[in-house]
Amino acid sequence: MEALLARYRGVRATTESLAAPLSHEDQQAQSMPDVSPTKWHLAHVTWFFETFVLGEFMADYAAFHPQFAYLFNSYYEAAGPRHARPARGLLTRPSADEVIAYRRHVDRAMERLLTAPPRNSANRIAELVTLGVNHEQQHQELLLMDIKHVFSCNPLAPAYASDAPAGGIAADTLDWVEIEGGVRGIGHRGDGFAFDNESPRHDVLLHDFRIASRLVTNGEYLEFVEDRGYDRAEHWFMDGIETVRTNDWCGPLYWREKDGERLEFTLAGLQPLDPDKPVSHVSYYEAAAYAAWAGKRLATEAEWETVAAKSDSTATTEANLLETGRLHPTPAPQKKSRPRQMIGDVWEWTQSAYNSYPGFRPAHGAIGEYNGKFMSNQMVLRGGCCVTPGGHARATYRNFFYPHQRWMFSGIRLADDR
Repeated sequence: MEALLARYRGVRATTESLAAPLSHEDQQAQSMPDVSPTKWHLAHVTWFFETFVLGEFMADYAAFHPQFAYLFNSYYEAAGPRHARPARGLLTRPSADEVIAYRRHVDRAMERLLTAPPRNSANRIAELVTLGVNHEQQHQELLLMDIKHVFSCNPLAPAYASDAPAGGIAADTLDWVEIEGGVRGIGHRGDGFAFDNESPRHDVLLHDFRIASRLVTNGEYLEFVEDRGYDRAEHWFMDGIETVRTNDWCGPLYWREKDGERLEFTLAGLQPLDPDKPVSHVSYYEAAAYAAWAGKRLATEAEWETVAAKSDSTATTEANLLETGRLHPTPAPQKKSRPRQMIGDVWEWTQSAYNSYPGFRPAHGAIGEYNGKFMSNQMVLRGGCCVTPGGHARATYRNFFYPHQRWMFSGIRLADDR
């Protein structure tokens, strides 16, 4: 348990360091129903440990507040009723200071439990704590996604980070990597942690295909925009073009134009649009439309994982993830092994609907609601992004969002048939 306790401490400290630059007012805001206030994230991940670990395995544990189970449950029906997600920004109480006190209360109890766990429950506690720290890492990414959206709605365009994303680096040439088809195994192999939706490992049949060596750039996507891509229905799914028209989309979520200059809102505030950086914050509809306009397609998740599994073993350590501190996608590196940017920078849309793998069975109880209940009407993204914590991205990781959503760091890699 010593190593797990050290990891628990590290993940908890990282979450608070991400919230540290934010004022109490920043932490309160909710800019749309999909966004949660920073304060809520800090409390919810704490509720997870309180509910699923301490409440189950520490007989003398006293809950910090009797109403927090209602306020900070996200979607676990089996765990009881909850406050409505779109109204989380109305929770002016508890205060940000009281949420930190809540975290300290739970952390002290977790220290006690992990230092001397009940012998007959140690393995189960370790499983749940491992799930809990991975869950908190998911919310570290969500925290930054959400505060970016909150700040983007402020006419002052405030910056979360003081340093602007590095510019002036040319993206590498886009090449095509040829992949032979055949029977391939995808899914978690059983070594190390994975979420339940990454299993069971199973075989798929792939036809020959090819995949782009890097992500689509802002400059390439701008060509689509300037070619009236958002007006040309022939490139779009019906739901996609209706979404464009209903919401007056004319470019990615955070693109702006001022005095004839193209700008992009980043976690460092408004910056000139860099044509060499990967395009980000596009919906599945936009990604698919761009691919159709380019005469290509998006990869299936099985194709993507097959390529990622064969990539350079250093891809994760060299990837643009949270620990780089860039907090923004970067141009594809020059003269590196191919394909590049499979891990980090932006989550890559696939053309695969989010569904269960053959033989999938959700766990019993509330924990079984973690992923399985969302396997409807969403699309799969792969690879992690620039605000995904290191050690939390892997070739088998399956992220999922609704096709119209785009406040996450989502981008495009093209694929094609051979």
